[in-house]
Amino acid sequence: MMLPILLLVAVCQLISPGSTEVVTSFEDSCPQFFFRGTPPSIGLGPPRPAQICQRYKNQYRFATLYDRDNRIPVFSAYIYNPGQAKRPNTWRIEPQLLDLTLPPEMETEGSLLQKGGVMQEALEGSQAVLLDYKNLTDFNRGHLNPNGHQPDRDAKSSTFTLTNIVPQYIKLNGGAWNYYEQSTMARKTEGCKETFAVVGAVPGGSFIAKGRVNKPSHVWSAACCVIDNNRLRSWAIIARNDENAVQTLTLGELEEKLAELYNQSHISLFDSDCPRE
Repeated sequence: MMLPILLLVAVCQLISPGSTEVVTSFEDSCPQFFFRGTPPSIGLGPPRPAQICQRYKNQYRFATLYDRDNRIPVFSAYIYNPGQAKRPNTWRIEPQLLDLTLPPEMETEGSLLQKGGVMQEALEGSQAVLLDYKNLTDFNRGHLNPNGHQPDRDAKSSTFTLTNIVPQYIKLNGGAWNYYEQSTMARKTEGCKETFAVVGAVPGGSFIAKGRVNKPSHVWSAACCVIDNNRLRSWAIIARNDENAVQTLTLGELEEKLAELYNQSHISLFDSDCPRE
């Protein structure tokens, strides 16, 4: 169960923006992944959040707010730009969740552990690892930013970080959620010059991996589409993480639903210019 606190940038207590993946401010370091450069305002934030500008091959690819205690992302934000490159299969972790002096690039567990001074126990204390997702029943690794929404091999590879993953009900991940990602998004974005997406997870009351990784109660997705300088549109969905069904909502309805789930008075996922109806 998450504790209700305001999500303030100051609580991150991280290092200067722009030089690393773990940053003090999305607005200063990787605002390009948010509509009008405005990150979501989610009043119920984790006690120890990490703002990550997801960096792969020396380039920021998307942004993630990570919950260090539940070891799952709160949300990932990205620009929808699907391409046909082959699906990668190499999983990575975030070194700077372990130690801010480590390199800013995501890398595999094996390559990180081969470096002097990095211990498996310390790595597991900082974030989810591959072992946490072994031998699951009814759940598997669910991307928030799916590789299918990225344009090329490198961009797709960047989504295979465990900081972008939650335990997702396997029938939902391969069923109604997958249909939304692959078919509904393609249809909805017709005519959009640019589409900003934010996809998140609401922490639940149970865990996998002997209490290490939270199992979300709900997963949700919202999009803000820029048609031209004067026209915008939005849409959203939410799903319980124990059944194969998604509920279609307006952006405003999703924000109201999330406020209810987080027991908050107001939640904003995009800049106020994005239509709520």
